[in-house]
Amino acid sequence: MRYQLPLYLSLALFLAGCSFFGEQEDVTKDWSASKLYAEASSELNAGGYETAIEYYEKLEARYPFGRYAMQAQLDVAYAYYKADKPEEAIAAADRFIKLYPQSPFVDYAYYFKGIVNYNRSVDFLDRFIPTDRSQRDPGSALDAFNDFAEVVKRFPDSKYAADARQRMLYLRGNLARNEVNIAKFYVKQGAYLAAVDRCNHVIKHYQRTSAVRDALVTMIDAYKRLGKDDLAADAQRVLDLNDKEGKFVSDAEAPEEISLSRKIWDYLELDKN
Repeated sequence: MRYQLPLYLSLALFLAGCSFFGEQEDVTKDWSASKLYAEASSELNAGGYETAIEYYEKLEARYPFGRYAMQAQLDVAYAYYKADKPEEAIAAADRFIKLYPQSPFVDYAYYFKGIVNYNRSVDFLDRFIPTDRSQRDPGSALDAFNDFAEVVKRFPDSKYAADARQRMLYLRGNLARNEVNIAKFYVKQGAYLAAVDRCNHVIKHYQRTSAVRDALVTMIDAYKRLGKDDLAADAQRVLDLNDKEGKFVSDAEAPEEISLSRKIWDYLELDKN
C-alpha cells in the first residue's frame, strides 16, 4: 500500500512551493540613493522606461529629502512621457511644481506640461499624413495654451519663454478655427443663431487670427438663412472693408517639433557621483 501524505500537509507543501517561486526578492532593497539614481538613469537612457519609472519611484519613496530627489521627480515625469503615458507625466510634473515651487527649474516643469499636452493629440498617422488639428477636440490644445501662458507670465526671462510664446500663437489660431468649425456644423444642423454666437465669439476673442475672416463668412451665411438680410449686409460690409485694407492676417506657422530632454541641470552631475 502506497504511503500518502495527509491532505492538509500536501496542501501546505504546495502553497509553500508557490510562495517560494512566486515571490521575487527586491534586488534594490539595499541600494543607496546614488545607486538607485544611476540605475534608473541607465534604464532611461537605454529605453527601459518602465524599469526606470520603478527605480525613480523607489528613490523618491526611500530618499524623499536627499540630493537626488528633486531631479528624480522630473526624470520620472520624462520617463512617463517617453513611455507614452501623458497623464502620468503631467501628474509627475505637477507634483514637482507643488514640492519645489521655488526651484530654479520649475519653469521647465510648466513648459514640460505644455509640450506633453501639445503633443498628446498627435497620433501615429499624423507623423505621415498631415491633418487639420483644429478639427480635433480642443481640450489638450487649450491645456497646452494655458501651460505655456504660465511659463510666459511667471517666467518671462526663461529660456523656454520664446518657444512658449510661439506655440501659444499657433495654438490660438487652432482654437479659433475650431470655433469656426463648430459654427459651420451648427449651420449644417440648422442652428443658425448658435452659429452666429460662435462667430461673434471668434471675432471678439480671437482677433489677429485668420479665423476672423472665416467667422464673418460663416456669419453672413447664417444670417441669410435666418432671413436677416440687413445683418448679413452689415457683416458683408465689415468683411469687404477689412479685405480691402488688408487687415486680415495669416496664422502663425506651426512650431518645429521639439524633443524634450531630461538634461536640464548638467552642472549637478548626479550621474557622475
